[in-house]
Amino acid sequence: MKIRFIAALAGFAIGFALPTFAQQTKTPNPQLRQQLLALTKNFDEAWNNKDAAALAALYTEDAVIVRNDGGPIYGREAIEKYWADVFQTVHYNEHMSRPEQYSPHIIGTWGNQVWSTGEFTETLQVEKGGPTQIKGYWLDIDVREADALKFWVQTWNITPAPAAMPSPTASPSNQ
Repeated sequence: MKIRFIAALAGFAIGFALPTFAQQTKTPNPQLRQQLLALTKNFDEAWNNKDAAALAALYTEDAVIVRNDGGPIYGREAIEKYWADVFQTVHYNEHMSRPEQYSPHIIGTWGNQVWSTGEFTETLQVEKGGPTQIKGYWLDIDVREADALKFWVQTWNITPAPAAMPSPTASPSNQ
């Protein structure tokens, strides 16, 4: 049932985004842009403070996170538990989100739903390991509640570090 929900949600988003995308100018609505910047700023602050409750408050009650390293997480309560568990396992620092310059994009004609893309960077450290700089890209579908955007659907990836290049002075091994 949850897979059908995600498939239906994706179809819904694509169905409404395609006609709107063709009409959207490159300049986002300034009020929505400010709301998106506030949402990502609050996300970064809560993340850097390792505050799972503050992060969860940025999601709608029926939000879904689709992770690159596991299955979906449904609902604000489960999302708060997920972030609390993450912060106990991995130590993150310096998380910074940057929405792409044309986000957010209005979905459909209601004006209360948008999709946004961007990138993030952060430093993480796992037990018995050194700090590692990572970066990735995110996609959100956000809903306006009162005068603020909240995450409704969120997904991201982590871009792998470039492969190490062999030294130009290294000699091939003799086997």
